[in-house]
Amino acid sequence: MTSDERLARYGDIAVRIGANVQPGQSVVVIAQVEHAPVARAIATAAYRAGARRVEISYGDLHVRRAAVEHGPEDELGRGPDHIVEWMGHWAEDRPAVISLTGNPEPHLMDGLDPARVAKSGPRDVREAWLPLVAGRKLNWAIVSAPNAGWATDVFGAPDLERLWEAVGTATRLDEIDPVEAWREHVARLKDRTRVLNDSSFDAIRFRGPGTDLTVGLLPVSRWGCATFTTETGIEHIPNLPTEEVFTSPDWRRTEGTVRSTYPLIDSGTAVRVEGLELRFENGRIVDARADQGIEIVQRQLDTDPQARFLGEVALVDGTSAVKKTGLVFGDTLFDENATCHIAYGMGLPMAVDGADGKTAEELLAMGVNASQVHTDFMIGGPDVDVDGITTDGQTVPIIRDDIWQLETASATA
Repeated sequence: MTSDERLARYGDIAVRIGANVQPGQSVVVIAQVEHAPVARAIATAAYRAGARRVEISYGDLHVRRAAVEHGPEDELGRGPDHIVEWMGHWAEDRPAVISLTGNPEPHLMDGLDPARVAKSGPRDVREAWLPLVAGRKLNWAIVSAPNAGWATDVFGAPDLERLWEAVGTATRLDEIDPVEAWREHVARLKDRTRVLNDSSFDAIRFRGPGTDLTVGLLPVSRWGCATFTTETGIEHIPNLPTEEVFTSPDWRRTEGTVRSTYPLIDSGTAVRVEGLELRFENGRIVDARADQGIEIVQRQLDTDPQARFLGEVALVDGTSAVKKTGLVFGDTLFDENATCHIAYGMGLPMAVDGADGKTAEELLAMGVNASQVHTDFMIGGPDVDVDGITTDGQTVPIIRDDIWQLETASATA
C-alpha cells in the first residue's frame, strides 16, 4: 500500500478500534507538532466516522526545553491554563480523546539540569486527566505517530519505513482485515482473564535476576484486558497496541525487590530511566535506585503519600506481537506490551469489584490505591518466572521461559 493509504488505514484503526468514536461525538487529538501527518489522518477518519468536531492540541518539545533552560522555576510543571481549564469540562462534554506518542527528539533534554527537567512535566494536566480515566468518563486511546527522530533512537538511523513496518506488526495494521484480527486477539486475551479470575490467586510472584517480588491481590481484584467501557457504555481499546492482562492489587501487600528489564521512559518529560531497582516493605517503596534518571523517579514518588504504593500488575508473555518485533521501542506504549510490568501510583477501580464511583478515601479503605501518579515499568522477560499463589499457599506457574502456562479455552480449541 502507498504511504497515504497506510496513514488512512492507521487513522481508521485509531478511531474505530481504539477510541471507538461515536456519531455526533467531539474528538480531541493530543500530539506534538512532528505528529501532524498522523493527527491529520485521525481527524479525517473521525469525521468519516461521524464526529461532530475534531480539535487537535499540538505541543512543541523545543518550547519545553526553553522553559527548562531559561524559565522561572515556579512555572515548571504547569500546563497551559487554557488546556487545564478545557479538560475541566471533559467529564460533562465527554469527547473521545486520542493521544499520540513517539518522541521526535528523544535526546532534546540532554545536558540540562536533571532536577529542572524532572519538574517540567505538566503535573496539573496529569492531575486533571487521571480522574477522568479512573472514573471511566471518556472513551480514549493512545496510539503512536512514527517519526524520523523516534526511528533514529530505535535503529540508530532515521529509517522511518522500518519503524512503520514494526508499528504495523505490533498494531496488526499489516493484517488483511485489521478489525477482525483485533477481534480475535481480544478474544484470546479475554480467555486469559477468565482463567486468571477462575484461579482466584491471592498474590503474584516474580522471580528473576535482581527480582523477587510478591504482589498481593484483593479478593475482589478482577483481571481485565484490552477493552474498557465508559460509564455510558462505550467500549474502547485505550492502548494500541495492547497485549497485557492486568489487575489492581492490594496497595498494602507488596514485598521484595524488583529490577526493571526495559528502560522506563517518563511520558511527561521524556527522561529515560535505566536499571531501575525498587525495594518494597509493607506495600511501600522504601528504596529506589537507578543507573540513570533516578531524579524523575524520586520526584514522582514524592508527589503524594500514595505514590510509593502499587496500582497495577500486568502479565505479558513472549507471544506478544510487540515482543515478536525484537525491538526496544523506548516508548512505554509499546515496551509495556512486550513484557510483564507493574505501575506505582494510581490503582484501577475498573479492575476491582465494587470500586466504581468510590471516593479516594473509600478506595484506599478497600485496598485500591489512589494517587496523582501512575507510572508503568517493565519487569518481565525470559529470565523472569511468574507464579500465582493461592490462598492456601500453593504455587501455580503462570509464565516460564516467556511462555504462558495456564491453560485457556483458545489453547484447547
